[in-house]
Amino acid sequence: MSHLRQSLSWWCYENRGLATDELLVTASKIGYEGVDLVPEALWGDVVRHGLTVAAVMGHASIDDGLNRRENAARIEAELRASIAKAEKWKIPVLICFSGNRHGETDEEGAKRSVETLARVAPAAADAGVVLAIELLNSKVDHIGYQCDRTAWGIEVCRQTGSSAVKLLYDIYHMQIMEGDIIRTIQNDHAYFAHYHTAGNPGRGFPGASQEINYPPIYQAIVETGYQGFVGHEFLPGSDVVAELKQAYQDCAKAVA
Repeated sequence: MSHLRQSLSWWCYENRGLATDELLVTASKIGYEGVDLVPEALWGDVVRHGLTVAAVMGHASIDDGLNRRENAARIEAELRASIAKAEKWKIPVLICFSGNRHGETDEEGAKRSVETLARVAPAAADAGVVLAIELLNSKVDHIGYQCDRTAWGIEVCRQTGSSAVKLLYDIYHMQIMEGDIIRTIQNDHAYFAHYHTAGNPGRGFPGASQEINYPPIYQAIVETGYQGFVGHEFLPGSDVVAELKQAYQDCAKAVA
């Protein structure tokens, strides 16, 4: 097997009893190499502790996103600004969002998403940045979200026609929507620029008490030759450090 680079999603673990520096020092000592979705004001702290800002939001917002033409100018401007920052800070992935359907058909939503992404993709490619549309569930957490199926996201990537436009494959969300996680990774990994983990149901620690069996999923990811980050995005219990450490070790052991 090989090594998987692991990151943690900041929003899940901030304000859980650890100060900023303490959380970053702890993550680095455990073995984490990156941090996802960390506020720009903390990027310098992340780098100072030897970690990578692995993925951040490229534009606003989850609900009001790429699939509506009236958002196009705003999102294009936001993405271009984010690409410049990502190049400066060596951030590999900017997370993008389809937005909620708002009555749009899948075909209409895809067409409008492609229009904006195609205009921005060359700048992302030149900067060495990937625009990753996040796959989210529309059943529990993000009612009405359009990019709630892998096939829809892949079609947007195909129509955009750029290696700088891919997907954030969130295992928790896609378990809720479609399951078949390992086969999807094996078949479609070329479109996945980043992964997120969490247990289901409840988005808790990804352990044996929930329905997703993560060790073979980690194995499937590493067998594709993936070189990016796997970001842990679960809501911890009372012992944040213990669960971050266990999540890291479980992943590392699975691919050792």
